[in-house]
Amino acid sequence: MTRLGWIGVLVLAGLTACGAAPKAEQPAQVGPGATVTVPLGGRPFTVRLPTSSTTGTAMPLVVLLHGFGSDAREAGDYFGLAAEADRRGFLVAAPDGTRNTRNERFWNATDACCDFDRSGVDDSTYLQQLIDAVKAAYAVDAGRVYLIGHSNGGFMAYRMACEHADTVTAIVSLAGAVADDATGCAPSRPVGVLQIHGTADDTIRFDGGRNGGRPYPSAATGVERWRRLNGCSDQTTPVAKLDLEAVLPGAETTVTSYRSGCRDGGQVVLWTIKDGGHVPQLSAAFTPAVIDHLLSQHR
Repeated sequence: MTRLGWIGVLVLAGLTACGAAPKAEQPAQVGPGATVTVPLGGRPFTVRLPTSSTTGTAMPLVVLLHGFGSDAREAGDYFGLAAEADRRGFLVAAPDGTRNTRNERFWNATDACCDFDRSGVDDSTYLQQLIDAVKAAYAVDAGRVYLIGHSNGGFMAYRMACEHADTVTAIVSLAGAVADDATGCAPSRPVGVLQIHGTADDTIRFDGGRNGGRPYPSAATGVERWRRLNGCSDQTTPVAKLDLEAVLPGAETTVTSYRSGCRDGGQVVLWTIKDGGHVPQLSAAFTPAVIDHLLSQHR
């Protein structure tokens, strides 16, 4: 077992004794490339250590948030973060939302998505505790803590940016949206935002709509809101088109980037996938491009 692995196990055990966090279920081998399960308050999540991790070196942390009715394993397979984590040397934490009365996993992010039973589960606090637990167990670069969410997970990433801006460096929302009520978001500091959305998404519509009878704003509205929150000017930075969707021909994704004047580097970007659906078939370039974007932002 590597020194890094022992540190993770011993710190989690120590936190359990102090009542601050639960002990991880120790796998047969804990070290670079291993996955550790942490039963945080009865809601377990996994942490995957990159194969390229070095003892004592602070690593970025990416928290992956699945969509409604999905789970952490499915989201991990969809985004394919493991290869990039190994190549770039970052930790991946993958939690599950709780189940509703129809046995569907969800995040309680906004009125529109997706606590349809109105259970009131506090996912915001849970995810902050998750981040704290990973920081306590492993060498995390506190200036590089990122969230990537799809659909309901994207909604939840926005909520975390609003409520835990002191912790979250930047977020990526694929086919998610901000809350309809702008007054509920008052971040303590800028958070980098990347919204990725297909124009043909008929589940969470690019131009906004209703989900469960409750409204959510358009992708452009969410980006504009965060542009103002982060103090970015309305001048866009020219960026070449991207090829993010494997089925659609050519470079189908346009980039609207606000980087000028942003406070504390809190850039705000929209990637618009022309004719892209709610679950786009990701090209080989998608995940590397997302990680490049995130890792370029730090505090």
